[in-house]
Order: sequence, then structure tokens, then C-alpha cells
Amino acid sequence: MLDKDLQITVIGAGHGGKAMAADLAVHGYSVRLYNRTYQNIEVIAARRGIEVTMEDGQQFFGRVRLVTSDIAQALDGAHLIMVVVPASAHRDIALACAPHLRDGQIVILNPGRTGGALEFRHILQQEGCAADVIVAETETFLFASRSDGPAEARIFRRKNSVPLAALPASRTAEVLNVLQEVYPQFIAAPNVLHTSLNNMGAVFHPALTLLNMGWIERTGGEFEFYIDGVTPATATILERLDRERVTVASALGIRAQTAQEWLARAYSAHGDNLYQAIHDNPGYRGIKAPRTVRHRYIFEDVPYSLVPMSELGKRFGVEVWGMEAMIQLACVVDGVDYRHRGRTLERMGLVGLSLTEITRLVETGSPDREPAPADGRQATR
Repeated sequence: MLDKDLQITVIGAGHGGKAMAADLAVHGYSVRLYNRTYQNIEVIAARRGIEVTMEDGQQFFGRVRLVTSDIAQALDGAHLIMVVVPASAHRDIALACAPHLRDGQIVILNPGRTGGALEFRHILQQEGCAADVIVAETETFLFASRSDGPAEARIFRRKNSVPLAALPASRTAEVLNVLQEVYPQFIAAPNVLHTSLNNMGAVFHPALTLLNMGWIERTGGEFEFYIDGVTPATATILERLDRERVTVASALGIRAQTAQEWLARAYSAHGDNLYQAIHDNPGYRGIKAPRTVRHRYIFEDVPYSLVPMSELGKRFGVEVWGMEAMIQLACVVDGVDYRHRGRTLERMGLVGLSLTEITRLVETGSPDREPAPADGRQATR
């Protein structure tokens, strides 16, 4: 099924949600935009759309069919549900959606961060949602984008490709079949462990925010986050975090890409080291630092990226002291116990599961069922 009659709901009207809703509308799709706080979308509702500035500087107006804070109204009749909210909101969105989801709908977390699809589906099951719904997650967000105003968005760069996996992996092809014309940049990832552990936000966002927090507070974020904020020393710390992430993935039987490999694939950015590769990425130019340290790069990426990675690492015997250092520093700065608040093994539905059982869960949807090969792939052991 792919035509302009496809009904798409975008959940979330922040930087990414507004950019995606506008982009889809500009390309002729019927778009509904949901935000739980109507005050944040009332200007969009009044204008009946969003003005978007594309990568080449051209400006377009994306007419949005429906702007609402009523989740039942937003989901009714939707074929594709694009969840574009901080990972800290995934649980609330799952709870809100559970009574209203219907057979055949596809829910995509853009992105899932780490363990997003696992937690989202676990909540749907706990809430007794019996609908045949596919939950999927992307490895990262498709755009580098920002909100320029209450009804304005800017897309700095569109990534070349973004891996996506459904839970279970046996249904990934169904999702991509729907997405192939909408966003051909989405490609198949083996399963949600791959998308979760190839989460580059876990490497870049918290560390750069915490290591530059003095500069952020002094300037109000008036510097280029990835250009000015990445020095040879901070890049060395990013490389340490990246090695830990890749090692956690290896312990789960996954060959994760390095941050340098990801920059080359997503942005065609290259270098002899991570510092050079980041500075070779034109998509990062013009992106300012957060205006405050109390930012989603901390309250989202620490509990929903670093905490689940650290939990998985400790569960399978990986030393993750670099991640633990960033988590502890964030807890001190914000006065919040992010380990307790974060996406734990329990919240992902993984407590007590062996590596084999986790693999079966992400491949088939059940830890007790042997995964069947799909498209010639071998089950990860």
C-alpha cells in the first residue's frame, strides 16, 4: 500500500515532529499532527500548516489536515503513526495509544533511542492492547532539524540512510513496504538490538553537553555544538564511549558500526579519527548548542540511551566505566537519579532473559519460540 491516500499521524510537535509533519505535507501526504499540550500547536492549527525551510534554502508551506491534542482523534484511521518525541515520553505515549490502536496500524519510534520498541511493546502488552499493531524503531532521526517558530521548521540535512527494525524483526519488511515511497532513506536493520545499540545520540549528546556545560551556561548556547564543542580532547572521550557501546553490542552478538562508520554512511563525512570526521560533516554546521544544560541531551539521552546500554553491558559482563561516569555526572548536575528513572531491563521486559531468549524475542516476538530465518538471515546467537 503506497499512495497519497496514506493517512499519516505525527505524534509530537517539537523540533523533529514539526519538521517531519511539514515535510510529509509538502510532499502531498495527508498528515495529522498530535501534541498532548494544545497550546504548543494552536498557531499551527490557526494557520492550518507549517512553513518549512528545506536543506537548499527553499521555503514551502505544508498544509496539515488535522491538528489536535485528542489522541483518539489523531489515531482514528491512521495507517502510519510516526512518534517523534523525546524517549522520556515514549512510556506516556504508549499508555495513551494503547486503548485506541487498531489492527494493521504501524507505530514507528523516530528514533527509539535504546530499547524504545521493547519498552513500547511491553507497555502495550501490560495494558491489554490486543490489536495487531507493528511497533518499529529507527536508529536515529531522519533529519537534522530545528524549530524556527511556533509554526516554522528548518531542515538542515536529510540523512542518506537510516536503519529501521520492527519488533519482531520478521515484520520489518512489512514496515519498509509502506515506507518505500514516503521515505526511501529507511533501510532494514537486522533487529531492534541493532537499532538500539547503533544509537549515536548516546555517544554524542550527553558527553558534549556535560563537557561543554560551562560554555553553554556562559553563552546561552551561542556556539556551534558539533563544530566548536568538539575539540581533540572531547573527541577522545567520545571515542571511549563509542568503544564501550560497540563492545556491549558485541557481547550481544552484534557487530555495531563505529561512530566514524556511521558518519560516513549517514552524512558522507570522513576523517582519520572521530574529531576529523565530525568536522568534515556539513550537516552539523549551523547547529547551535543547547541554550541550557537542562536539555533533552541530558534528561532524554542519559536515562534512555546510556542507562539501558550500561544495564545491558553489566548484564553481560562488559566494563562500561565511561558510560557510568557520564551517568553519574548527569545525576549530580541535575540532582536526578537517572539510573532509577531510566529504561531498565525491567522496563524493557528483559529481566531474567538469557542472550538466546533475548534474541528470540527480537526476532520472533517471543523468548520461547525459535526464530525462523528471514531473507536468508541467520539468527544471532
